[in-house]
Amino acid sequence: MSMSKAKAENRELPRRFYKQAGVAEADGGYGVMLDGRQVRTPDKNALIVPAEDLAHAIANEWENQVERIDPFTMPLTRLCHVAIDRMNVAREGAAAEIAKYASMDLLCYRSDDAKLAERQARIWDPYLAWSRTALDAPLEATHSLTAIPQPEASLKALEGRALALDDLRLTGLVSATPVLTSSVLAFALLEEEGDGEAVFAASRLEEDYQIERWGEDHEAAVAAANRKRDLLACEVLFRTLDRAGV
Repeated sequence: MSMSKAKAENRELPRRFYKQAGVAEADGGYGVMLDGRQVRTPDKNALIVPAEDLAHAIANEWENQVERIDPFTMPLTRLCHVAIDRMNVAREGAAAEIAKYASMDLLCYRSDDAKLAERQARIWDPYLAWSRTALDAPLEATHSLTAIPQPEASLKALEGRALALDDLRLTGLVSATPVLTSSVLAFALLEEEGDGEAVFAASRLEEDYQIERWGEDHEAAVAAANRKRDLLACEVLFRTLDRAGV
């Protein structure tokens, strides 16, 4: 990207107009405040969440903005905007998307490279075993590149579990799933079967294997870092809600 293009894109971002971001109690939970004024979502709803630690984490994103406000660097804020503004009318679609990813879950497709396949089996098989017992959703694995059908009952079980979640958790789950290319890994993050670092590493076995052999491309590394940042925001969302008991 040229310097002039970078500057043009930067000018399109709104300037930071506040001195301090903070948190205040509000009806229904904790509101994110800018100089004492309530932050609102794109649809003009109050940005209020049920967990105080989550509100502080969102406020920190606002506080960490420097001259301009860049939503790209504010994944928790974006997650909560979607949960508040959109998820109440998008729940069925979100749950169906999670089931769709399960139907072609990353963990079910193994390499024909023996070394990589061994690594995949060692790291992925425990997650599939957990899905079978904890989620009541057994999935089949294959070494073929051809898509294989998964048990319809398993897909329905995962879809039902997704629909049973509140809007914030469902938003986090449907956001984590494409980052990981795996509904099973996303549920593992939700249920603390694996932390963010572990499930992200599990989702990148093939990429990391290729990096070991051929080195890393800079643009690919930047893209991976951005995906990891977004995934870790989902983890913060889940854990702060868990700690608050909501």
